[in-house]
Amino acid sequence: MNAISKTKYLCALLPVMACFGFASAQVTTDTTAADSALLKQVEQELAATQSSQQSATTTRSGLSFNPDIGVIGDFQGSYISEGERNFDAYLNETELSLQAVVDPYARADFFLSFSRDPVTHEYGVEVEEGYLTTLSLPARLQLKVGKFKEALGRINTMHPHALPFIDMPNAFVNFFGYEGLNDEGVSLSWLVPNKAFYQDLTFQVTSGFSESPSFERSDKNRFVYLGHLKNFWDLSDNSTLELGLTGISGENDSTAITNIAAADLTFKWKPVQLNTYHSLTWQSEFFFSNRKLPEQNHVNSFGLYSFLQYQIAKRWFLTGRFDYSEMPYDNSITETAFSLTAGWYATEFQKIELEGKTTDPSTGDRFYEAWLRWIFVIGAHGAHQY
Repeated sequence: MNAISKTKYLCALLPVMACFGFASAQVTTDTTAADSALLKQVEQELAATQSSQQSATTTRSGLSFNPDIGVIGDFQGSYISEGERNFDAYLNETELSLQAVVDPYARADFFLSFSRDPVTHEYGVEVEEGYLTTLSLPARLQLKVGKFKEALGRINTMHPHALPFIDMPNAFVNFFGYEGLNDEGVSLSWLVPNKAFYQDLTFQVTSGFSESPSFERSDKNRFVYLGHLKNFWDLSDNSTLELGLTGISGENDSTAITNIAAADLTFKWKPVQLNTYHSLTWQSEFFFSNRKLPEQNHVNSFGLYSFLQYQIAKRWFLTGRFDYSEMPYDNSITETAFSLTAGWYATEFQKIELEGKTTDPSTGDRFYEAWLRWIFVIGAHGAHQY
């Protein structure tokens, strides 16, 4: 019996005890003494209960200076039709996130990646992202400094476990590498005061240290410059449209300049009445690269991906994707690929996905790949980008 229930029981019992008559004066004296002791005990228990409740309330409402900690596991099995070893299974990555508000003026986000090298099969650790973001700059400005995923289109800013497919699109990998543009530098974004629709303009300067087929760290005072304009419309209560435009310029491995123009288009449909069971996303990105070479030569190349994801049930999603890519160093070499991914989303903390893919390169025979991915999360889990 808890303290409150015991108190109610004792208080209800006292009047009953007082209703009984006792002939003996000695008995009456003993009863009065017992009642006084009982009342004192009730008062002590009431005081202890109130003190305990106040302490619990104070603890829950107090500010915590500990960061939100989360761990994400990415276990995979794979098949590839080429080579002598066709099947494999491995823990692809373990991601540790540490996120907290520093003070009223800034917040800090750190993501540590314990990942497996696909060539050596050894595990290493790196700071995938680590940056500070301001919270109270004037004029709708926000500043970010550190190492971060750059504002290129849609999938570059997302961590791989949040994507609706397992492998990265061919064009994205050929132009920006498996990790994408993830570099150290400064980012300044401005929320455009547009009352008609949402607009966000971002300008970033990074060192060029990111491992990318298109850019390389310069020995001189040349950096990678990126500008991104995001436009977002609410088409109705059920659908939205987003259009992004990106321009990137930086030094390549020939000590010349590569300029890339990119565009991303995303349409989402999620009916208000059936949003738990049905939704649809159509997303595409386009890349055009102008790679300058010594002696006034240059290479123009193009790439794209487009996928359609449909939610067929509460926990089941199907994603079909088309990839086309020319190589940024030689536009005569091309790749065309088709893939289909089935995803079972148990909860926001666990999902299982199966993907099959076929690729047709211009320099060889068609080959086939398949992956099984199991994502699981413990601890705090931040919201994904819309």
